[in-house]
Amino acid sequence: MERRGLLIGLNEVEGVGWKTIDRILQAGLLTENAFLCSYEDWVKAGIPAKIAQKLAADFNEEWICTRCNLMKESGVEAATLLDEDYPERLKETPQPPWVLYYRGNLKLASCPSIAMVGTRVPTAYGRKVGEMLASELSAAGFTVVSGLARGIDSVCHEAALGSKGGTVAVVATGLDRIYPPENRELERQISREGLVLSEYPLGTKSHPGLFPQRNRIIAGLTLGTLVVEADARSGSLITADAALEAGRDVFAVPGPITSPKSRGALDLIKQGAKLVTGASDIIEEYLSHVPSKSIGDTEKAVLQPVGEDRLREKKLTSEESHLYHILHQGPFTLDELLLRTGWDFGHLHSVLLSLIIKKAVSQLPGAIYKVI
Repeated sequence: MERRGLLIGLNEVEGVGWKTIDRILQAGLLTENAFLCSYEDWVKAGIPAKIAQKLAADFNEEWICTRCNLMKESGVEAATLLDEDYPERLKETPQPPWVLYYRGNLKLASCPSIAMVGTRVPTAYGRKVGEMLASELSAAGFTVVSGLARGIDSVCHEAALGSKGGTVAVVATGLDRIYPPENRELERQISREGLVLSEYPLGTKSHPGLFPQRNRIIAGLTLGTLVVEADARSGSLITADAALEAGRDVFAVPGPITSPKSRGALDLIKQGAKLVTGASDIIEEYLSHVPSKSIGDTEKAVLQPVGEDRLREKKLTSEESHLYHILHQGPFTLDELLLRTGWDFGHLHSVLLSLIIKKAVSQLPGAIYKVI
């Protein structure tokens, strides 16, 4: 049996994790001789007693064939760290998964990509920003990678689906145990049009401890991680930390300072993450990674100033359009805009930020706003 088959088999044994496989490799036991190993042999190789019992009992050629057949019946394929089609960027990370289980187009995992993550309970502002940035990044040729979670993850996947860059979902369960359940249809769509990945064998159920491990894959596959909206204790910040550990860039979208959902992103900006007010802030960092013909008119459009024609393309909401036309008579201070619109501060600030992100309005010193 080939070494890749043995590696898949080891990964399928319950209780065998990254470190156990690493020990087995260090001991030179990734050969068919492993089938002959007794409990005592595994223990001598430094394998904990409980796992050594499982390996002595379950790890054999019949076990591997049974698991591979189950994968085939489920429409799941596997790429190992020994394979040529294993994503190169992921190989460069501190702890790359030994095995990636997937449905869809594995080539997407090697395309220039950006991770987009955020809170599971986003505000209307967060949803709007996530949708806009994911759509523009994907249209510019960047694959959007996220975790198929509720909230920002789902918004970004949906916005990138069907566009040039496409989307990759990295899940923290087996590919037959998608979590959350309400995202099963989204997962099916991504499987058909993009890529769904997991490092966990079929049958692995959702468990809180698996999500931080999943986040390192999201960060590792990508050139940089963008935190769209996150509170101070959001799991998205774990992804940002994983990106830094892997030597990747971190970006963050500013939000209202009064919103708890903005605190995590604002803290990242304070710590040096690049502030993002439009897709161009990310695209300009990676122009060399995407052929010019792949970006084409999209890059030019995203990087150009916004005029009347661009505003129509941006599809301003009725509230954004109303505020934009008020500002045509400006510039105005925040207090003046509060009087002219009759809106409360939080709502006005949200619409202003949306217009800034769409490159329709700019903020001057002293909280003065004007049309670009």
